[in-house]
Amino acid sequence: MKKDIRRSLVDYGKRIEPLTSGSGGNLSARDPDTGIIWISPTGIACHDMKAGDLVGIDENAKVVSGNGRPSSETPLHLELYRKRPEIGAVVHTHSVFATTLACLHVEIPAVHYLVGLAGEKVPLAPYALFGTPELGKAVAETMARADAALMANHGLVAVGTDLGAAFNLAEQIEFVARIYYQCLAAGKPALLSCDQMRQVRRRLANYGR
Repeated sequence: MKKDIRRSLVDYGKRIEPLTSGSGGNLSARDPDTGIIWISPTGIACHDMKAGDLVGIDENAKVVSGNGRPSSETPLHLELYRKRPEIGAVVHTHSVFATTLACLHVEIPAVHYLVGLAGEKVPLAPYALFGTPELGKAVAETMARADAALMANHGLVAVGTDLGAAFNLAEQIEFVARIYYQCLAAGKPALLSCDQMRQVRRRLANYGR
């Protein structure tokens, strides 16, 4: 399991470059057998990291495996795992359009049915200093009923049952963020109704099964 999780983190790390810049952004995944959380290291771009760079930590942020230092956003990841025990992975990016909306303090409403992958909307977490427990708490509270959120003046975070689900959600929400930004630039977006979104959510729950 440990080898599979580390390999998956490295693989998705190589795919994260279009969603972030430089060493910005980070990934983590929780081993359901041991409870160890494997997270990308600080100071190394996700697309450059190797399996040996990954850091294994416990729920108290104590390093239990690896020689490096865990991501500076470790408090964010840990708070999400504490508040959402059902999730198995966290993906944080600085993707351009999601971050643009986050800097405008604009959440993403039901402008496209793919918003339903995250919830009824993509909410906006209030600003808190990066790398702090305060940020983790603000985001975890905002994501009580959503699987993705914008972080004010910061970026995007997405969660999932596994790394593939979390990464796919981060990609889809960046797409929706771009659509919403372009709609705002062109005029007034026409939003889906609550009833329409309920239908979307039911359909997405069984999609591909």
